[in-house]
Amino acid sequence: MAKALFELNPALDREALAARFARDTRLQIADVLTPETAREVRDVLTRATPWGIALQAGTHGEARTFTPEAMRDPAVQQQALAMGQATDKAAAGGDYAYRALRYSLVESVQQGWDPDGPHQILLEHLNAEPFLDLMREVTGIPELAKADGSATCFAPQHFLGRHIDSHVAEGWRVAYVLNLTIDDWHPDWGGYLVFYDEAGDIVQGFRPLFNTLNLFAVPQSHAVTYVPPFAPKGRYAISGWLRDR
Repeated sequence: MAKALFELNPALDREALAARFARDTRLQIADVLTPETAREVRDVLTRATPWGIALQAGTHGEARTFTPEAMRDPAVQQQALAMGQATDKAAAGGDYAYRALRYSLVESVQQGWDPDGPHQILLEHLNAEPFLDLMREVTGIPELAKADGSATCFAPQHFLGRHIDSHVAEGWRVAYVLNLTIDDWHPDWGGYLVFYDEAGDIVQGFRPLFNTLNLFAVPQSHAVTYVPPFAPKGRYAISGWLRDR
């Protein structure tokens, strides 16, 4: 009998979760999947994902993901190295920057990277009615129609600079992060999803806990804090946006 890959926890208190989201516009849901399927998804990320390196240096800089295939070319390796150095420079200057491992679930399907593979199945589950119904109920947004998504890993020296997701015109309504990292992520290892007030002070932070789902309405000022070199593991997750079109 084939193992299930993605099943929601039937014991979630949806009414209580909806009340918290309505009050705070952000929420961390513990034990969102059944333990068995959460471990299955984590195995997909840690053992079966051909990671690319995703980089952006500056608010107006190009966002690029260098795939493993492309990185076999020495010229591309030099481009990635230069862009990685540029992310440090941008961040040091107070500009937006981003550095992490990434594998786009959407591009995987659109470009046929692994037909009927686990990443395609994950995207199908994120767009199936059980998950979307939960999202509509918890967020109070009945117009939510679909989800995009990428597998992400914030390994040592990776980060996501402070920014505001303002793509409302593209249908973005709620951002989500399905955390699938190790069970005992230590606070000193960074990788927190943090939220800022207008003064730039952190008003809330979510530790990357295994099998938790972070949700927050967009736009909202947020970041993923720097993962230091001594962190023994990466912060694995599936991240994306819930859209109304």
